[in-house]
Amino acid sequence: MITYNPKDWFTFLFRFHKSDTLRKLFPLMIGVGLYSALTTWLLLDYIHLPDSSVIHKTSVVHSTLGFVLSLLLAFRINSAYDRWWEGRKLWGALVNNSRNLAIKVKHLGNDADRQFFNQHIPLYAETLRDHLRDRNNENAIGAGFYSTQHLPNQVASAMIGRAYQLNGGSIDTGQLISINAELMSFTDICGACERIKNTPIPYNYGTFIKKFIFFFVMSLPLTWAFELHYYIIPIIAFVLYVLASIELIAEEIEDPFGFDENDLPLDKISVNIKKHVGEILG
Repeated sequence: MITYNPKDWFTFLFRFHKSDTLRKLFPLMIGVGLYSALTTWLLLDYIHLPDSSVIHKTSVVHSTLGFVLSLLLAFRINSAYDRWWEGRKLWGALVNNSRNLAIKVKHLGNDADRQFFNQHIPLYAETLRDHLRDRNNENAIGAGFYSTQHLPNQVASAMIGRAYQLNGGSIDTGQLISINAELMSFTDICGACERIKNTPIPYNYGTFIKKFIFFFVMSLPLTWAFELHYYIIPIIAFVLYVLASIELIAEEIEDPFGFDENDLPLDKISVNIKKHVGEILG
C-alpha cells in the first residue's frame, strides 16, 4: 500500500508512480490520438462534409450517453472502494480482537497457555493473509498443520481447543464465554474476507463498462472534429485517460488482499499483530 501526504499537491502533479494509470494507458492514448487525427483528416480534408450533414447533430447523443456513463463509472468506483474499505475494517477488527484475546489469556492462563497463544494468534493472521493470496503459510505447515486443508480453520480450531483447557481446565463458564467472542470472530472475519475475494464484480457489468468507454471515446471524433479540428488529438487522449483510469482503479482495489500497489498492507498488519501480542503475552 502506498503511503503519502494527501496535502502535498505538487508532489502528486509532477511525480509518476509505477501504479499510475497514465503509464498503463499511454500506449492506448497514443493509438486513440492517431485515430482521432485520421478521422479528422478524413472528415475535414478528404471527404469535406458540408455543414448540413446530419453527423454534425449527433453531439446530442454524446451528451446523453456521457451522463449515463458518468453514473455507471460513479457506481463502479464506489462499489470497488466499498469492497476495499470493508476489507480494511475486517483486518482492523482482527487486530483489535487479537489484542483483546491476548489480554484475556494473560489473566486466565498459565505460562504454557500464554506461550501457546503468543504463537498461534499471530499465526492466524499470517495464515489468513496467505490464504487470501492463494498460497500456503510455511510457519503453519512447520507447526504441524496440513497444507491440504483450510489453514486458518485449523489454527482457529487449535486455539478454541486450547481455550477449553486454559489453566488446566479450571476456568469457569463465564470466563470461557468472555474469550469465546474473540475466538469466534476470527472465523467470521475469514469468511467475510473470502466473500470479498471470491465474489468479483459480475462479468457482464465489467465488460459492458469497458465496451461503453471504448465506443464512446472512439465515436467522439465524428462530432468534435468539426469544432476542435486537430486540437481534438490531445483532447480525446485526455478523455480516454480520465474515463479508463476510473475503471483501472476500480479493478485494482476491488480485490484488496493481493499485491497491487494500492492493496491493503496485510504484511504490515500481520507484523503489528505479532508485535502487540508479543508485548502482552511475552
